[in-house]
Amino acid sequence: MRYTLILITFLMSFSTLAAAQNEPENRPALTEAEQQQALDKLQEPMYKPLLERYILDELKAVRQDQQKLREDVTKQVAHTQLDTADRALTYTTDTINNVFFIITITASILVLVGWNSLRDVKNKVEDIVNTRVSAITQEYEERLKVLEEKLRERSEEILLNQQKISITNEVHSLWMRANLESDVANKIEIFDEILKRKPEDVEAIAYKADALLEINETGEAIELCNQALEIDSDYGYAYWQRACAYALLHKHADAMADIRMALEYSPNLRNELLHESAFASLHDNDSFNSLLNETA
Repeated sequence: MRYTLILITFLMSFSTLAAAQNEPENRPALTEAEQQQALDKLQEPMYKPLLERYILDELKAVRQDQQKLREDVTKQVAHTQLDTADRALTYTTDTINNVFFIITITASILVLVGWNSLRDVKNKVEDIVNTRVSAITQEYEERLKVLEEKLRERSEEILLNQQKISITNEVHSLWMRANLESDVANKIEIFDEILKRKPEDVEAIAYKADALLEINETGEAIELCNQALEIDSDYGYAYWQRACAYALLHKHADAMADIRMALEYSPNLRNELLHESAFASLHDNDSFNSLLNETA
């Protein structure tokens, strides 16, 4: 605030001097009476004595203060840098001394425990490292062995599944061919192909027995039905085909027993009782007629 007031005063003085200098010089001179009259009208001095000198002294003092401030700052920075260098040197010296102390203590301990040379130290370290590496190697070998076993099992499962899928596709194709085939001999060959791929397919066995009944191979059909029932004793269609074979052989009691078993496991076969041509010999059988009445 002090410097601002000084600057404002200096500018006002400069403006006053400039205004005075800009007054016209060709103005007529005043008489003594006019001069005396003008002096009587004055109430304060026309200028302030030593104002310019005061301003110059203040500017000089400001410049000196700035120079002193710069010197103080330079000294503080120099002292700070010296202190930092001194601390770094002290830290380095202490660190080196501590390292030498640690080396000396370590060497003393090694001598006390019996490691009298660097060769002993090297051999001991190598033994420790080799033991640890061997243990780690063995551990990872066991893990890799387990992983390889799992991968092998997984690969076998994948191959088996692929084989099953392939067999399933082939069997499906053969079933479609069998449904479209009208020749009984060709149907039997197709069922044989299915059984080569799936030997325990009870459905293929039962349908092969049905085809054999069409060419009057009743005995072989009964054997196939028995084979299917050994695999799946709850398969109703195998009982049905065996009942057909027994009916063709006029073994009505056996046929009726198998019909009841077939209807028990496959109730939807009731609608085929009257339409099955193999049961023609049973139409005069009381048990068969009773069964038909129950169905109706």
